Amino acid sequence: MSLGPDRFAALARRLGASADAAPLAVDLLRRWTDPARTYHSLSHLDDCLSQLDTAPDQGAHCDLVEAALWFHDAVYDPRAGDNEDRSADLAGEWLTKLGVPGPRVERVAALVRLTRHRERPDHADGRVVCDIDLSILGRPAPEFDAYDREIRAEYQWVPDWHYRRERAAVLRRFLRWEPLYLTPYFRERYEQPARANIRRALAALEEPADGDGGHI
Repeated sequence: MSLGPDRFAALARRLGASADAAPLAVDLLRRWTDPARTYHSLSHLDDCLSQLDTAPDQGAHCDLVEAALWFHDAVYDPRAGDNEDRSADLAGEWLTKLGVPGPRVERVAALVRLTRHRERPDHADGRVVCDIDLSILGRPAPEFDAYDREIRAEYQWVPDWHYRRERAAVLRRFLRWEPLYLTPYFRERYEQPARANIRRALAALEEPADGDGGHI
């Protein structure tokens, strides 16, 4: 099924929505097409849904996972530190407005918050959501490098020395996770390429940049 309002509307019906989801779907897609987004864009959402569509059964509730993916970067401001919480709140507000049963709404919002990647989920739904969101780390080097440049573009206002330090801290945290991917399918497919990509990115970040005096 192609990415568009019809896909979201069909998902909402499967979740138990009693109201027409099409108008909200248009607004949700508009959020993802904000021109200020370079990586966290409609292409990222499309890629996440494609990963979900092509993955074998991982024991997760696929409709809840898909809803979390639709909302996980619905709010995205690189200058803010609460994007995932605000995205989760948006999911809760909109799904409730559509008439989705409360327990499902709460579950979707909780899955969205997991994309902060601060804790490791202990259930199948969360593992699939997080593995899909992080699957870009294990892509072929040219695709990973394009992602890396797009992330930098979203933080173009941050001084280079500061960006290098903070970005390296995030990548080192991922590298410390054993394993990085929590589901068998994503681990087999992406674990080793992701570790190689992260190490390569860290090596580049640790090289002194021109004009920053070597303070990384």
